[in-house]
Amino acid sequence: MIARRPRERGVTIEDVARTAGVSRQTISNALNAPHRLKAETLARVSAIIEELGYRPDQSARSLKSGTRRIIAYPTPVDDPANPNPLMGGFLEAVVAASGEAGYRILLVRPRPGQSQEQALDELIAARTVDGFLLSDILRDDPRVAHLTSTGFPFAAFGRTLPDQPQSWVDVDSVQAVIDLVGLVAARGHRRVAFLASTSGQPWMDDRRDGFLAGVRRHGLAGQVYSVPGDDPGEIVTATRDLLAGRNRPTAIVAGGDWLALGVYTAARAHGLEIGRDLAVVAFDDLPITAFLQPALTTVRLPLRRIAEALISRLLQIIEDGVTPQAGLMLPGEPVIRPSLGP
Repeated sequence: MIARRPRERGVTIEDVARTAGVSRQTISNALNAPHRLKAETLARVSAIIEELGYRPDQSARSLKSGTRRIIAYPTPVDDPANPNPLMGGFLEAVVAASGEAGYRILLVRPRPGQSQEQALDELIAARTVDGFLLSDILRDDPRVAHLTSTGFPFAAFGRTLPDQPQSWVDVDSVQAVIDLVGLVAARGHRRVAFLASTSGQPWMDDRRDGFLAGVRRHGLAGQVYSVPGDDPGEIVTATRDLLAGRNRPTAIVAGGDWLALGVYTAARAHGLEIGRDLAVVAFDDLPITAFLQPALTTVRLPLRRIAEALISRLLQIIEDGVTPQAGLMLPGEPVIRPSLGP
């Protein structure tokens, strides 16, 4: 066991290299480009770095590389009393992925009276960050258009336009919902409905398109039913109307788990048992879905894979000056639970 040196003595990279019996460059590679080292060399050097308590001088590294090793993440506006658990999970995955690459995440939001573009420009002008990570990408997103015009590095969780940088990662919502419809059809359901939000979110439109494609593929009788807003009462009312018809659907594909919660309430009001009288499947895999009675079949977003891919793509631009030529589409992860029925 190597005795840990007190931090006050100022452990240097030369100290680590001498103790490990390797070159200074090998230590630098272990910290900044671990893929260049053999696995056994990396493991041995990493252990010695930890034993000696060596921490590289970030200011010196920044001066040498021209980077701050900081990535800015403009956080979506959220309700503290009703936070979005998906974005919490995404942020955790992003912090982990960036930390493994030696970068930190800076959470930012425009000040009162400040536009999103002004907030981005402020950070760029101050040379505070090396790049931006964007999420909740909308059509003609002004943040994407602005960063494209400045040429500043960014990666996006959500698709950008064809004439913009293709440094994006997204979930294949269309195929995921086609697969959900296939699961419903395999259990004998012929009358199915898609419950959608009219919020204008591109991912909701993708899920609706996946439903329509799945209905055509399996020859089902399908209808799209839109809810005007995200209010729980409106969702329940709309779903009760949907279930009150003579040819009510025997299966509902909800565009999001929060919509499925309204289906559960409406089904109980009609005396229908989820999984027996009505199959329900949805999208997002919010934590509560596993505790519903019965537990909800849904599509899980691969948040860790998304975060790792986003950080990797962004660092290609920051460190290598290479912008990806095509976006990356990742599959959703179906989680089969009793709401689908036997």
